[in-house]
Amino acid sequence: MPTTRRRPHLRLLGASALPVVLSVVLSGCALDLSLAPDGEAAPSPSLSSSPLPSEESPSPDGDDGGATLAGFYEQDVDWERCRSRLECAEIEVPLDYDEPAGRTITLSLLRVPAESRRQRVGSLLVNPGGPGASGVDFAANAGAYFGSELRRVFDIVGFDPRGIGRSTPVQCLDDDALDAFVAADPDPDTPAEVTAGDRLVREFGEGCVAESGELASHVSTQEAARDIDIIREVVGDRRLSYFGASYGTLLGATYADLFPENVGRMVLDGAIDPSLSSIEMSLVQARGFEVALRAYVGACVERGGCFLGGTVDQGTQRIRRFLDEVERTPLPAGNGRTLEVGNAVLGIWAPLYNKSYWPTLDASLEAAFEGRGEFLMALSDAYTSRGPDGYADNSLEALYAVNCLDHSDPISSAEVAALVPRFERASPTFGAIFAYGLSGCAQWPVKGEGGRGALTAAGAAPILVIGTSRDPATPLVWAEALAEQLDSGVLVSRDGDGHTGYNAGNDCVDDVVESYLVAGVVPDGDVRC
Repeated sequence: MPTTRRRPHLRLLGASALPVVLSVVLSGCALDLSLAPDGEAAPSPSLSSSPLPSEESPSPDGDDGGATLAGFYEQDVDWERCRSRLECAEIEVPLDYDEPAGRTITLSLLRVPAESRRQRVGSLLVNPGGPGASGVDFAANAGAYFGSELRRVFDIVGFDPRGIGRSTPVQCLDDDALDAFVAADPDPDTPAEVTAGDRLVREFGEGCVAESGELASHVSTQEAARDIDIIREVVGDRRLSYFGASYGTLLGATYADLFPENVGRMVLDGAIDPSLSSIEMSLVQARGFEVALRAYVGACVERGGCFLGGTVDQGTQRIRRFLDEVERTPLPAGNGRTLEVGNAVLGIWAPLYNKSYWPTLDASLEAAFEGRGEFLMALSDAYTSRGPDGYADNSLEALYAVNCLDHSDPISSAEVAALVPRFERASPTFGAIFAYGLSGCAQWPVKGEGGRGALTAAGAAPILVIGTSRDPATPLVWAEALAEQLDSGVLVSRDGDGHTGYNAGNDCVDDVVESYLVAGVVPDGDVRC
């Protein structure tokens, strides 16, 4: 039976909750520490570690600069003690894989050594999502997120992807400019507001190019996936074992499609469907947030005496009215700050990722209804990694830089108005926000070279794909679609609330994941938990 774990107290990052909303999603780490169990415990298999396949992995393709890339695959790694008993290192990767002899950039790695060196299976590379979240910090918190069986036999290895965190980072704006960007109206009502929103995104992108130079053009998911193969080799693994949450599922699936022969045991939790257009993706996610909001309001109504109203419809309408009120009259939020409508949206959305945070949303909304915005502002800050002295990392900047390279089908703000009714049918509360989010990358100065499509990873080992029924950010239908697209996909569905399924209080999901990663036990078909 997996040991009881509590989710680490880490901030969220969500592309879907930014003032000019993008379509792709966020960190798999929850705001708070734990979720109440929401599924019946399944019998726990006896776990004994089994070795991963050990056949030689292919050398870098000679047609792709293989002779030069070989130097990256063969580089020595100098692991040094850090954070007490952990190990840190840096490696070099090419800035541009089309010119591997050119400029290099640095990736930051952190390793939590397996607790049993005798039973060690290999390395488990982990990514918490974003794009923009730190895999280094995620791995450093492995004791709070990953079960004891995993930590016993795997080195937990986290990395900050290219452009992010402690790796060579993209830089775009100063803190004051980021504050203005986050606070901006996410669903403009007038031509002047639309123009202002376009200007904010354009200046954001121009700042990335000015501050980061060529790096701003080389932080795509495909490039980060190619980096993973170098990491796999330099940590000494013939096959990649990988756990990716939220955006980390897109990163993992992209890797599997590029290097199917190098896939060992892979788990993709809170999956993204790469085959969708930006419009299709945003529509599904808009509906996902509406479903999550209604679940939150429904729990309030069921308790009786709900401060939001006597029915779910009344409660969601009250929240929509509140957002309109804050747009007209922002609220004081303490320390000289003001809760604008962009902050209010983030403050409401953040707790929807973790059911245990719903009481915090209750208290924050009640205070805001009384004119006090400091609690919703604190939740908004948690969403964007803003501390009392400014932004703690570059996650917000990286999120836009990565997403706008990955998407090649932006919609101009002039085209959005015609889409708003369709989005408002999907989400009466948030539909216009998601609709106007489609225009974000249209103003971005660095364009991606191609759109995404279905990923099959033909020939890869079995890949577990996890989805949750009331996940606001990565709806279950995305996991169902990705599991179907992958030639070796196996779907694990959780009936529950919150974002991602592993370590969410459901023993069935945890058992399936840990049995697969530790012992190589592949479910006989899709699993419902």
